[in-house]
Amino acid sequence: MTETSPVLKLSAKKDWLITAKTLTEALPYLQRYDKKDIVIKYGGHAMGDAKSSEEFAKDIVLLKQCGLEPIIVHGGGPQIAGMLDKLGIESKFINGLRVTDAETMKIVQMVLAGSINKDIVSSICAQGGLAVGLCGKDASLMSVKKVKHTDNQTEKSVDLGFVGDPEKINTTILDTFKGSDIIPVIAPIGTDTQGNAYNINADTAAGAIAGGIKAERLLLLTDVAGVKDKEGNIIHRLTIAEAENLIETGIATGGMIPKLETCIRAIKEGVEGVVILDGRVPHAILLELFTTHGAGTLVVA
Repeated sequence: MTETSPVLKLSAKKDWLITAKTLTEALPYLQRYDKKDIVIKYGGHAMGDAKSSEEFAKDIVLLKQCGLEPIIVHGGGPQIAGMLDKLGIESKFINGLRVTDAETMKIVQMVLAGSINKDIVSSICAQGGLAVGLCGKDASLMSVKKVKHTDNQTEKSVDLGFVGDPEKINTTILDTFKGSDIIPVIAPIGTDTQGNAYNINADTAAGAIAGGIKAERLLLLTDVAGVKDKEGNIIHRLTIAEAENLIETGIATGGMIPKLETCIRAIKEGVEGVVILDGRVPHAILLELFTTHGAGTLVVA
């Protein structure tokens, strides 16, 4: 048997010491978030491939093992578009928002509450966690009102169909899971007072749930590194007033506007802080919660 060289032994020891140092530095953050609710919006490229999904599932199981209370709210826009294409159903958009008629809503519900939700649940369970899939219809978790939208070009009111905005969050079922081994995985579908199903933007749904339970943190996993200033530099910390100013002055554009609006709304409803971070970065959740420098833009009151 070949004996390990002194150089390799020294290198291994150095790696072990770095690992130990990292763990001890994480201790204050583990204590801070112990038994605290952390709502995580999962979507985009963060859930784009098998390897990323596996790493995400490991991180979520680790959070639970460390005493945190993670709640996952997921999207699925690309998967919905792909299924509609396969079925020959045309996708219609107004100002970037999907028009969801009754036929489309059936597909949305099938993809979100069906295949995507159960794939995430399976991934978490495969890593030793205990996940349960839900949607906003279960136990009347998310009651919605129909979204009223104005076309930017014509300035006329347009009907987006079955697209909803959360009006009330029934936290009873989530309270039941709190303190247990169960990790809730929620598809962004809700119902109105007549029991009709509505599609909800995943960021909006995550923000509403986080506000409903007064979560310690809401993490919005996106495809960008964070919120940028007018020079294109990442802003690491924002107040509500500063976030509103970015929208009003036009510095925030496109998809960043609804994300900032979600941050503002969630904090006003009682969330301690909201983070917009790049879900493509490996272990971005752990970097944000358990390190000093974080991994994105933190928005606070």
